[in-house]
Amino acid sequence: MELKRVVVTGLGALTPIGNNIEEYWEGLKSGKSGAAPVTHFDASNFKTQFACEIKNFDPTDFIDRKEVRRMDRFAQYAMVTAKEAMDDSQLDLEKIDKYRVGVIWGAGIGGLETFQEEVMNYAKGDGTPRFNPFFIPKMIADIAPGLISIKYGFMGPNYTTVSACASSANAIIDALNSIRLGHTDVVITGGSEAAVTAAGMGGFNAMHAMSTRNDDPQTASRPFDANRDGFVLGEGSGALVLEEYEHAKARGAKIYAEVVGGGLSSDAYHMTAPHPEGIGVVAVMQNCLRNAGMKPEDVDAINTHGTSTPLGDVAELKAIGKVFGDHAKNLNINSTKSMTGHLLGAAGAVEAIASILSLEHGVVPPTINHETVDENIDPELNLTLNKAQKRDMKVAMSNTFGFGGHNACVLFKKLD
Repeated sequence: MELKRVVVTGLGALTPIGNNIEEYWEGLKSGKSGAAPVTHFDASNFKTQFACEIKNFDPTDFIDRKEVRRMDRFAQYAMVTAKEAMDDSQLDLEKIDKYRVGVIWGAGIGGLETFQEEVMNYAKGDGTPRFNPFFIPKMIADIAPGLISIKYGFMGPNYTTVSACASSANAIIDALNSIRLGHTDVVITGGSEAAVTAAGMGGFNAMHAMSTRNDDPQTASRPFDANRDGFVLGEGSGALVLEEYEHAKARGAKIYAEVVGGGLSSDAYHMTAPHPEGIGVVAVMQNCLRNAGMKPEDVDAINTHGTSTPLGDVAELKAIGKVFGDHAKNLNINSTKSMTGHLLGAAGAVEAIASILSLEHGVVPPTINHETVDENIDPELNLTLNKAQKRDMKVAMSNTFGFGGHNACVLFKKLD
């Protein structure tokens, strides 16, 4: 069967550097850091006392107060960005076939704050179980797409992908395939996460995964820098409306880009560490290019997973060198996590949006906070350091990887 073409017709973002698409893009272009001392809880006794939190956000500006009480923050973020993306796409809910509209969402953890609060409240009590009746529905990772579909009456496929930090990239690829195969006309996809909690911060600190640069949080996320010491935890959401090309064209929709390929692979190596030679990353990029029917030299830019960890950054860049060969030095390579921090399950969606906006505007956002060259990194690679670079691009790649060895890669193409 002939696969259908899939395009992006709507975007929504709620990030540590901007609470909507316009603010997010301005933050990316200007090299804004979203890192600051934690405000969600008292982190003074933690090894890491800062994060990339959402700022100046009141959910009741968007959602009824009663409904807000029934949602964990990760679900609130999902609802807000899904609405922005649908408004952006100008979908006419009275005219579309809602049986052919799906919601496929990514979340690596889900309602961690809800789980933490309920268990701690129980532990403080006398042993009598007094749990909130919304405890389970607020906590489960699949509730975000469920709430979106309930609000808008979408009756197509509805589920959450969970693959740690690759979750929302997985969701985008599932959405792509659903439309390609003719199962749906439209899919609301993306991901959200709200893990800046005592449990989240404490857990990642125990793994020695996060930066402890408490004296200068804004420069702590420094992918590819020789003095990087771990990732900076972030939170937020990204939403995309994916649509079958002819369906979008028939209604005169604005088209941001075409989704031309998605690749998946596994490191099959370690619970949390990447393979030092990046063999799973090589496989996922090759799979993505093959799926898109493209050659390495067709790609102009790569938004890397680039978390600012000592092992991960080097392994990914080694893999890029192996896949792209001599063309690697012609690529614009960057990591927007230097600005947003690591949004865990939402990272894939938020970074996919960065790639799409880069194609649209002809600008590659910078990798900020780079000061010291890492001798383990090929000096000929253009890592787009500290300042945005203008570039007329046709194809952009977005890489996202997760604990457990999950790798996902998505390719976006400027529409001809």
